[in-house]
Amino acid sequence: MKVIEVKPLVGFKLQLRFENGEEGVAELSDLAGRGVMSAWNDQSVFEGAKVTASGAVEWPGEIDICGDSLYLRATGKRPEQLFPSLSAVSDA
Repeated sequence: MKVIEVKPLVGFKLQLRFENGEEGVAELSDLAGRGVMSAWNDQSVFEGAKVTASGAVEWPGEIDICGDSLYLRATGKRPEQLFPSLSAVSDA
């Protein structure tokens, strides 16, 4: 699922709009301060979020998160709902 609009919010959250028209807020505080996401310790880095041509969200320093992952976080849907073929694999 491609992101078409992103707005960084306080508390490591992103307000997102997706290509299918759905919107939601993705909570990313569990990632903040870990690994490459330690760059977010500088709030201006987190606020530098932008949408890439491929529909991911990217921050300065080549940090990015794919749109599918953000969609699942923002909507609360399970991977099987976004990728129905996963249900067939888990049922086998």
